[in-house]
Amino acid sequence: MQGLGFAALATSSAGLAWSLGRADNQLGRDEVLARLQQLVAATDVPVNADFENGFGADAAGVAASVALAVDTGVAGLSIEDSTGHPQQSLFPIDEAVARLRAAREAIDAAGGEVLLVGRAECFLVGRSDPAETVTRLQAYAAAGADVLYAPGIKTAEQIGAVVAAVAPKPVNLLMGGGSTFNVAEVAALGVRRISVGGAMARAAWGGFQRASKLLLDEGRFIGFADAASGAEPNAFFKGLATRH
Repeated sequence: MQGLGFAALATSSAGLAWSLGRADNQLGRDEVLARLQQLVAATDVPVNADFENGFGADAAGVAASVALAVDTGVAGLSIEDSTGHPQQSLFPIDEAVARLRAAREAIDAAGGEVLLVGRAECFLVGRSDPAETVTRLQAYAAAGADVLYAPGIKTAEQIGAVVAAVAPKPVNLLMGGGSTFNVAEVAALGVRRISVGGAMARAAWGGFQRASKLLLDEGRFIGFADAASGAEPNAFFKGLATRH
């Protein structure tokens, strides 16, 4: 993606997990930190870490984990308020704020300029009341988040309401599926940062699965028709090796 011209990159918790044969949110902190180190070392552009809910049982645990993430050299990291437990899908707001504030303090103590993204996961866990999302994002902004993020909002009205509620802090928007919006239209709504989540990984998996099923079910090879030529990645990676 850097070679294609992207100026900044971000990790995907789902994409990482699937590449290791695991389900999303099933990797341990050390596994995630190891991959962050690899990605930062492999690229010359800023890398934002999907740091899930901070890998800590409490605020102190989040602070310790965030300090380790900062040490990998990431340029930013996001902390979500999802617990991962269906019985209580989100941390109570006071606890979520304490966890985010701990992340902020850990970043500041490290003395770097790592961007902190506060995520309200309401829409992703079926709590689609815009008022709750806005309340949580405003609280995260006050706790020290540099950027606010509510994955799952989709309409112009929802996006505009979030942008207005947390201004002047910037809003990150998830564009992880098919949408009629383009980048310019999203920017016109006031969004200043766009993530695609696991969409790139899902696009790759989709192509792989379609080609595989055509071969298995129909004995046909047409699923390879849109595949990249072998010469293109070979040339790219040979050139990369030469530069390094």
